[in-house]
Amino acid sequence: MSKSSVFGYELLLDLYECKPGVCDDLTLCYDFLDQIVGFLGMEKQAPPSIFRSDGVRFPDKAGLSGWVPLIESSIVIHTLTPKDFITVDIYCCRSFDQKKAEDFCRRFFGPQKVQAQFVERGTSYYQPAGTKKELTHK
Repeated sequence: MSKSSVFGYELLLDLYECKPGVCDDLTLCYDFLDQIVGFLGMEKQAPPSIFRSDGVRFPDKAGLSGWVPLIESSIVIHTLTPKDFITVDIYCCRSFDQKKAEDFCRRFFGPQKVQAQFVERGTSYYQPAGTKKELTHK
Protein backbone atom coordinates (compact mmCIF):
# COMPACT_ATOMS: atom_id res chain seq x y z
CA MET A 1 0.00 0.00 0.00
CA SER A 2 1.54 3.32 -0.97
CA LYS A 3 1.70 5.97 1.74
CA SER A 4 -0.33 8.43 -0.35
CA SER A 5 -3.30 6.05 -0.45
CA VAL A 6 -3.65 5.75 3.31
CA PHE A 7 -5.72 8.13 5.43
CA GLY A 8 -3.88 7.69 8.72
CA TYR A 9 -1.22 5.88 10.69
CA GLU A 10 -1.53 4.48 14.20
CA LEU A 11 1.36 3.38 16.39
CA LEU A 12 0.41 1.28 19.41
CA LEU A 13 3.10 0.94 22.06
CA ASP A 14 3.02 -1.34 25.10
CA LEU A 15 5.64 -0.36 27.68
CA TYR A 16 6.42 -3.05 30.28
CA GLU A 17 8.22 -2.68 33.62
CA CYS A 18 8.49 1.11 33.48
CA LYS A 19 10.57 3.02 36.01
CA PRO A 20 8.97 2.85 39.47
CA GLY A 21 6.61 5.76 40.12
CA VAL A 22 6.12 6.96 36.53
CA CYS A 23 2.72 5.32 36.12
CA ASP A 24 1.31 7.36 38.98
CA ASP A 25 3.08 10.65 38.20
CA LEU A 26 0.36 13.00 36.95
CA THR A 27 2.78 15.82 36.10
CA LEU A 28 5.19 13.56 34.22
CA CYS A 29 2.41 11.98 32.13
CA TYR A 30 0.89 15.41 31.39
CA ASP A 31 4.33 16.66 30.32
CA PHE A 32 4.73 13.58 28.12
CA LEU A 33 1.47 14.37 26.29
CA ASP A 34 2.33 18.05 26.07
CA GLN A 35 5.87 17.53 24.71
CA ILE A 36 5.52 14.55 22.36
CA VAL A 37 3.26 16.54 20.03
CA GLY A 38 5.90 19.12 19.11
CA PHE A 39 8.66 16.51 19.20
CA LEU A 40 6.87 14.60 16.42
CA GLY A 41 6.06 17.79 14.49
CA MET A 42 2.33 17.57 15.14
CA GLU A 43 -0.08 20.30 16.23
CA LYS A 44 -2.37 20.39 19.27
CA GLN A 45 -6.02 21.22 18.94
CA ALA A 46 -6.25 21.73 22.73
CA PRO A 47 -4.07 21.14 25.79
CA PRO A 48 -3.77 17.59 27.14
CA SER A 49 -6.32 16.19 29.57
CA ILE A 50 -5.31 13.57 32.12
CA PHE A 51 -7.23 11.78 34.86
CA ARG A 52 -6.41 9.51 37.77
CA SER A 53 -8.30 6.22 37.97
CA ASP A 54 -10.08 5.34 41.20
CA GLY A 55 -7.55 2.91 42.69
CA VAL A 56 -9.86 2.10 45.61
CA ARG A 57 -12.83 1.06 43.49
CA PHE A 58 -10.68 -0.45 40.72
CA PRO A 59 -7.36 -1.50 42.31
CA ASP A 60 -6.24 -3.50 39.27
CA LYS A 61 -6.85 -0.41 37.08
CA ALA A 62 -5.10 2.13 39.31
CA GLY A 63 -3.17 4.63 37.23
CA LEU A 64 -3.75 7.46 34.79
CA SER A 65 -5.54 7.99 31.51
CA GLY A 66 -4.98 10.98 29.28
CA TRP A 67 -5.06 12.30 25.75
CA VAL A 68 -4.15 15.26 23.66
CA PRO A 69 -6.32 16.10 20.65
CA LEU A 70 -4.37 16.93 17.53
CA ILE A 71 -5.28 18.73 14.35
CA GLU A 72 -4.07 15.46 12.79
CA SER A 73 -5.91 13.16 15.31
CA SER A 74 -4.77 12.25 18.87
CA ILE A 75 -2.24 10.78 21.26
CA VAL A 76 -3.55 8.68 24.16
CA ILE A 77 -1.84 7.25 27.25
CA HIS A 78 -3.06 4.75 29.84
CA THR A 79 -0.95 3.69 32.82
CA LEU A 80 -1.46 0.75 35.16
CA THR A 81 0.44 1.40 38.38
CA PRO A 82 0.18 -2.15 39.84
CA LYS A 83 2.18 -3.56 36.91
CA ASP A 84 4.29 -0.50 35.93
CA PHE A 85 2.65 -0.85 32.51
CA ILE A 86 1.86 1.95 30.03
CA THR A 87 0.09 1.94 26.67
CA VAL A 88 0.52 4.79 24.20
CA ASP A 89 -1.54 5.19 21.01
CA ILE A 90 -0.38 7.74 18.44
CA TYR A 91 -2.85 8.27 15.61
CA CYS A 92 -2.10 10.80 12.89
CA CYS A 93 -3.50 11.45 9.41
CA ARG A 94 0.00 12.01 8.07
CA SER A 95 3.09 9.86 8.37
CA PHE A 96 5.45 10.26 11.33
CA ASP A 97 8.69 8.73 12.52
CA GLN A 98 7.77 5.60 14.47
CA LYS A 99 11.28 5.08 15.84
CA LYS A 100 11.45 8.67 17.05
CA ALA A 101 8.10 8.21 18.85
CA GLU A 102 9.22 4.96 20.49
CA ASP A 103 12.53 6.47 21.58
CA PHE A 104 10.69 9.43 23.13
CA CYS A 105 8.52 7.03 25.17
CA ARG A 106 11.57 5.03 26.25
CA ARG A 107 13.31 8.19 27.53
CA PHE A 108 10.23 9.36 29.45
CA PHE A 109 9.23 6.08 31.10
CA GLY A 110 12.29 3.80 31.06
CA PRO A 111 10.51 0.53 30.17
CA GLN A 112 12.42 -2.76 30.26
CA LYS A 113 10.44 -4.03 27.25
CA VAL A 114 8.48 -2.35 24.44
CA GLN A 115 6.09 -4.01 22.01
CA ALA A 116 4.96 -2.01 18.99
CA GLN A 117 2.21 -2.45 16.44
CA PHE A 118 1.70 -0.21 13.44
CA VAL A 119 -1.61 0.10 11.62
CA GLU A 120 -2.50 1.88 8.39
CA ARG A 121 -6.01 3.34 8.72
CA GLY A 122 -8.47 4.20 5.97
CA THR A 123 -6.79 2.19 3.23
CA SER A 124 -9.75 2.83 0.87
CA TYR A 125 -10.33 6.46 1.86
CA TYR A 126 -8.66 8.02 -1.19
CA GLN A 127 -10.08 5.65 -3.80
CA PRO A 128 -12.54 7.24 -6.23
CA ALA A 129 -16.25 6.66 -5.53
CA GLY A 130 -17.48 3.37 -6.94
CA THR A 131 -14.04 1.70 -6.76
CA LYS A 132 -13.74 1.24 -3.01
CA LYS A 133 -12.82 -2.24 -1.87
CA GLU A 134 -15.51 -4.18 -0.10
CA LEU A 135 -15.12 -4.13 3.65
CA THR A 136 -14.12 -7.38 5.25
CA HIS A 137 -14.75 -8.35 8.85
CA LYS A 138 -12.20 -10.40 10.70
